[in-house]
Amino acid sequence: MDAFLIAFLFGLGYFMLKARSERERIALLSSHLRRYQIEKLMEQLNHGYLRALGEPEPERRNPMWAALSEAEGQLAQQLSDLAADIGQLPAEQTRLCRVSLPMIERWLPQSTLDLRAVLRVHAEAVRAATANHEQRSAKARAHTLLAELMLFQHTCHWFCKSRSVASFRLLARHRTAYEQVLEAIAEPTRRAYLALLQGGPRAA
Repeated sequence: MDAFLIAFLFGLGYFMLKARSERERIALLSSHLRRYQIEKLMEQLNHGYLRALGEPEPERRNPMWAALSEAEGQLAQQLSDLAADIGQLPAEQTRLCRVSLPMIERWLPQSTLDLRAVLRVHAEAVRAATANHEQRSAKARAHTLLAELMLFQHTCHWFCKSRSVASFRLLARHRTAYEQVLEAIAEPTRRAYLALLQGGPRAA
């Protein structure tokens, strides 16, 4: 068997395994996300924040911020519920791969992160941003919460596809680089998130 055929068969096997792994991950995450209205609430807040941030008149801007508070509370609660929901899954199903190789989560589980732990960080970040105990301005809070939600989306895409695909989608959809999102999120979120990335899988 010549080298070209061997390489072709190897490549074909690689892409088939990769596609199967991605389908399984997408189906798993989708089966949990469909129980909630997280995507709808995120879109509502994104549009609402952009409108409020672009409104120069305080008399019109302030009611816009107030009208978004209910959606913020719902989103914070639903993300907490999602994190608790995913937290019931076994570790074998929630491994977040650092390297885009099919089945690596089974071969080298120590090289992965734990999606359950990462989602808890996101849920706490959104809860803290909406609670706003620091009494930041509406504008500053909106910028932070948007960044927290972008990072949550990045994690979902990372789990389903890969880290590089997630970063590309973030840039394409929001015109924002992954590194910019990390700079924009709240400091406690950044510390907790980077600790997970540096420390490996942590279930809890």
